[in-house]
Amino acid sequence: MASDPVLRKWIPGGAVWERLTGGRTNLLWRVNFGDDVLVVKLFVESAATPMFPNDPDAEVAALRCLDTTGLAPKLIGDVETRHGRCVIYRHVESTQPMVTPIGMAHALASLHRISPFKGMRQPPSGSRAVLAQGDRILAMCRDSGRLATFRPTVAVEPVQQTVFLHGDPVPANAVPTDTGVCLIDWQCPAQGDPAEDLAVFLSPAMQLLYGAGPLSRIEVESFLAAYGDAIVTDRYKSLASAFHWRMAAYCQWRSEQSGSDGRDSEALELEIAALKDAS
Repeated sequence: MASDPVLRKWIPGGAVWERLTGGRTNLLWRVNFGDDVLVVKLFVESAATPMFPNDPDAEVAALRCLDTTGLAPKLIGDVETRHGRCVIYRHVESTQPMVTPIGMAHALASLHRISPFKGMRQPPSGSRAVLAQGDRILAMCRDSGRLATFRPTVAVEPVQQTVFLHGDPVPANAVPTDTGVCLIDWQCPAQGDPAEDLAVFLSPAMQLLYGAGPLSRIEVESFLAAYGDAIVTDRYKSLASAFHWRMAAYCQWRSEQSGSDGRDSEALELEIAALKDAS
């Protein structure tokens, strides 16, 4: 990557490149030169999933829209290289090992108050659409019979007031700083139901795969209280069984794709347990 002629126009030849690990979607490098630290993100075209798109244009648009908010990194460049599409942004230094539920709640509440930009994708809204997305994901699986028996019966209408969504607000995509939480990995932003972002963060499967493990009941309640909007949090609770069932279907798909990765199977069992608890 360091020798790519396009990237060398943006990054000096003497910069130190360090591959960042942990992500499951795209490839990232931390690049140090002088007092500046950047991140180079190489998009992997095949990395999109049935629930989480991987759109570099959407990421660039989100970073530009959020430029002065502190909720996203500073965009430096957007280039096509011989390796593929790269987005370059300023590195955000963490001041804590991991985001807290309260910190994430405050960040999402702030994000949801910002006007969405034009052309954002619109995810399913309301119980019928959420469950239908789960149906489509389950139809892609070889083994769907077990989960089909857990499909909940719930009736919640589509949201009337849509907001700016991160789309994938898991702990690994949140950087705690002295001024608040900065969200990263903006490849799947959306305009939709704020309960969507809450559901992704509260998902025990996502907490296992991208955090320190499922949140306790006290942590869940502290997150919902800190979000500060009872209408949204009540809506999330009404839709919880649908969200958990869709996520369980996604975990089933992931476990079949990953084969021997036992964490995906563990994530599936956690999501089924949460579904039973919410139903």
